[in-house]
Amino acid sequence: MSLSNTSASKLLVENLSLLKNLSYDNGALDLACGAGRNGLLLASDNIPVTFADCNGAKLAILAGELRSRRLDGVCWQVDLEATGRDPLEHKRFDLILVFNYLHRPLMASIRQALRPGGLIMYETFTTHQLEFGKPTNPNYLLRPGELLGSFNEWEVELYFEGERQSTQKERRCAKASLIARKPKQE
Repeated sequence: MSLSNTSASKLLVENLSLLKNLSYDNGALDLACGAGRNGLLLASDNIPVTFADCNGAKLAILAGELRSRRLDGVCWQVDLEATGRDPLEHKRFDLILVFNYLHRPLMASIRQALRPGGLIMYETFTTHQLEFGKPTNPNYLLRPGELLGSFNEWEVELYFEGERQSTQKERRCAKASLIARKPKQE
């Protein structure tokens, strides 16, 4: 499996200009990164990335890809859904990427882990996805307006909620997408 053959999210690719003016003293977090396709795009642009996921096998492949391409990245195997602890406590990032992942108890931690002035880029499925297929578990589907409401006092750079063409097998899907800047003082 070669990660270099995977493509980054359309949301990320189309909005790279928003990322150019960020300072990356704290780096970026690719949360629930899977194969790391989004973080790899950032790392290839000399942005330090922390790749966080619970899948050790995928992270091992990703670590090899980072080494072979001499990219700045750290792989962090973490159970983001473990109860009784906050995996993001005491961590700060300039940019947080979350794609196709939802764990509601982690939302406050995500907000806290982003430094003031930093950007969140979040995209995942909504409850309307039930019309198109998987995922079907309501725990993993955003309710109407939920993503925007989670960051409502932040400076919203982009928001979309509705149907779109999926990059996977050219099928329709229902997603919410958000890019927002954390206020300098919250």
